[in-house]
Amino acid sequence: MPRLREVGRADAHPAALAMYDFLFGDRDPVADPGTSTGSPGDWWTVTALVPDAFDHILGGIGFYRSPDRIISPHLRELGQLRVGYITMSRFVWSQHCKACREMGWSDEKIQAARAWQTSDLFEPVERALLAYTDALVLEGGRVDEQLMDALKAHLSEEEILEFTYITLTYDMYARMSKALMLEFDNVDDDIREIDGGQLGDGRATS
Repeated sequence: MPRLREVGRADAHPAALAMYDFLFGDRDPVADPGTSTGSPGDWWTVTALVPDAFDHILGGIGFYRSPDRIISPHLRELGQLRVGYITMSRFVWSQHCKACREMGWSDEKIQAARAWQTSDLFEPVERALLAYTDALVLEGGRVDEQLMDALKAHLSEEEILEFTYITLTYDMYARMSKALMLEFDNVDDDIREIDGGQLGDGRATS
């Protein structure tokens, strides 16, 4: 279960109630959880603990879904999907597999995002954005000038800024989901000692 308490209908603020209606109908999502995508929906019931934070998250999702965005949804989802994989967030990966499929991606291309460096399914601009996503998330924002030049060869500066903001927003969401054990990230840590006996001096074998 989540590591923080959930907010039911009786205690939810107006924006949370509106989202509960959208996702759960007239059910109380704490007493009767579950969304149409198969997730519990506890991302929303937990973040509703702090109404301002909930509203900020809702605004972030509204930002990337806005028709005012310049970056194409196809390219945007590329970053969100890759974030889910490299942060090991089952929730973000799963939800954006579905989003990519709805936009017409083949399952082969979706799965190729795991090891995009070895795939010939991605166009040059897609490869540049995948490399940029890795630099943002895995290298903490350390971006080589050659990579930035490759992005600028295909995208406007406005598109690059939008992609950067959206991708790093989902990096945060992925890490929140894992830390608080929300949605599909409500799983035990699999890193543990494996019993392999003891060395003669009492040290564990490698």
